[in-house]
Amino acid sequence: MQAFFSDDQLLHDPQQYMRVGRICKPADLPTRAEALQATLAQRGISVSVPREAGRQALELVHSTDYLDYLETAYARWQKIESFGLEPGIEVLPNMSPHGVRQGPCPSPAVLAQTGWYVGDLSCPIGPNTWRSVLRSAHAALAAAETVRDAGGVAYALCRPSGHHAQRARAAGFCYVNNSAIAAATLRQAHGRVAVLDIDAHHGDGTQQIFYERADVLTISTHADPANYYPWYTGYAHERGAGEGEGCNLNLPLAHGSGTAAFALALDQAMAAIERFGPQALVLPLGFDTYKDDPISVLQFDMDSFRLAGARVRALGVPTVVVQEGGYMVGAIGAALDAFLEGLQA
Repeated sequence: MQAFFSDDQLLHDPQQYMRVGRICKPADLPTRAEALQATLAQRGISVSVPREAGRQALELVHSTDYLDYLETAYARWQKIESFGLEPGIEVLPNMSPHGVRQGPCPSPAVLAQTGWYVGDLSCPIGPNTWRSVLRSAHAALAAAETVRDAGGVAYALCRPSGHHAQRARAAGFCYVNNSAIAAATLRQAHGRVAVLDIDAHHGDGTQQIFYERADVLTISTHADPANYYPWYTGYAHERGAGEGEGCNLNLPLAHGSGTAAFALALDQAMAAIERFGPQALVLPLGFDTYKDDPISVLQFDMDSFRLAGARVRALGVPTVVVQEGGYMVGAIGAALDAFLEGLQA
């Protein structure tokens, strides 16, 4: 198995994160990627630096105006003057648009665009955020190109994560949707692609990007969003729309669920994938389902990740594994190791 990662992905170093009205210590730390790299090294898995690929692959799933904003926001933020106040250390929204948000932001002001394009207070944009986001996307692209051209399995060690990023909105630590980029890249060679997201949080961005498409099946197992991020999506009645009707499956899990409940959800997911008949799979892999993760409400143990790896292996289709969440740095290396054990058994 080939893995992809760039040290530039460590440059994003968020300083602020809002939870229940409090500025908290950020959860998406560079040390997350370092822990996962150590596991790959212990298993003797080669890690390649993805090629510089610009924005072309990102534009498969994101709007040009949104990418322009991400690329320029921090530099523009440094130049703003607002009623005598200097800008904060990072770009963060202090407003949100009224009514339906469609198309490019009608205002050229960076303050207005930040409210338009950034969906919550977990996505600060710092001096190196764009560079890390771009290189994280390149890791997903390189893994997808490898699988597209040669089959097998490839792993994209993506950081920042991506599955909450919509076509034109950042949210939930996510700026660019790496898993969606991988799926769109695989579609260049395969008629049908499935996405199976097993992060603790609903893959709302991926769902939004493909919701009206019949060529990409999106499935997400996650904690019940009625009282958990992302709150507004991830419910079982969301089945797709238009040509994509029936091509979206959400499998919410009751809070406190463990490996047994996850196994049942995987049974449903695998049955749906087999009915769909994809030629390739994208697996957004989150470890924030682990019982001791600081922001999880699920109770998965290491057997859950081992089981996920085994089920992907049994499916037997070319697969891109894209790293998503997991914020207990002391556990995510062992979680990746358990997943790889199931995948490579």
